[in-house]
Amino acid sequence: MRTLFRQSLRWHAGPPAWGAALMAGMGCGLPLMLGLFTSHSGFLWAATGAFQASLANPFHRLGMLRMTLLTGLGAVSAGVGFWAASHPLASLASFALMGLLLAGLQRYGSELGKLGVGLAACLCLGQGQAGLGNLHNGMAVGTLFALGGLWVMLLAFALRASQGLRLWPLMPRLGNFARVMRRHARRLPQRLWLIHALACSLAGALAGLAVNLSGLPRGYWLTLTVMTTIQMDLDGSLVRAIQRCLGSLIGALILIAVGSWLQSPALLVACMLPLIVLSRAYIAQHYGLFVVQTTVCFVLLAEGLSLDWHLPELRLYNTLLGAALALLVAYLAHRARLRWGAPAPRMEAAPEGK
Repeated sequence: MRTLFRQSLRWHAGPPAWGAALMAGMGCGLPLMLGLFTSHSGFLWAATGAFQASLANPFHRLGMLRMTLLTGLGAVSAGVGFWAASHPLASLASFALMGLLLAGLQRYGSELGKLGVGLAACLCLGQGQAGLGNLHNGMAVGTLFALGGLWVMLLAFALRASQGLRLWPLMPRLGNFARVMRRHARRLPQRLWLIHALACSLAGALAGLAVNLSGLPRGYWLTLTVMTTIQMDLDGSLVRAIQRCLGSLIGALILIAVGSWLQSPALLVACMLPLIVLSRAYIAQHYGLFVVQTTVCFVLLAEGLSLDWHLPELRLYNTLLGAALALLVAYLAHRARLRWGAPAPRMEAAPEGK
């Protein structure tokens, strides 16, 4: 825990991206305001899609391509999660495949791992919001999600035009992508990655099945806790897994306390929008801190119109169950690494010249 605290104090987000932050605030603000006036949960999906698309920086060379991928794949994930909520086997299979996809993306670097975290969050929100709002069709959820992303892409085109940039920059060759991905994959031993992939698939399958069989509302508190806690860990230690579980519990308690204190959608949105703008402006470069930032924003967007903050025990129970599942899978993965995993390669110190 002391190491985690020191790491938080050394938090580095790079220079503030105020253009992308303004884009995120306007992209999420309009659907949230419409949701407050109409009390329709569809606008929350549009705001979630807008936030998902705003995670990409439009000024980067691959920013628009990444924004397109975030919007399209996020809409599919949200729609699949909403559809799978009524089928136990579909929930198990979809979350197991998402865990495998998350492990595969983490293998090829932190940037692709961040993409996997966003897709996993969309799947969790899609399953957890089924039966709570005004929508009863996964296609409608995916469409509204995509509309929010397209609204942010329109703002991104306006930002690029204001800077005199090409609306759609030239794309690099696919061979360059393949070489970079192979270079990242070679840094990780195959056996350790297989153990991590199996752990992610098992954790996702158990989380999706637990939410479906228990029938608990707000199930994304459980699944998000599991999917964000299971991360790549090559040293085979349980300390980091315990730290991540404790961090998830502390973060959930803070969010529950804030929601129970406000108990008003208008006040929650008024506090949420500045948080989204600041979070996007000072987005963390570290993978774990990026997961914390985006998860908090995703949860607040999903709870934007909630009127049941007087029932904090429901959210707390989901979080506790998710932390227990994540800790159980982390322990099993730890034992598997000790028995079958090869030690991670270490850089040897260069010999000093005489």
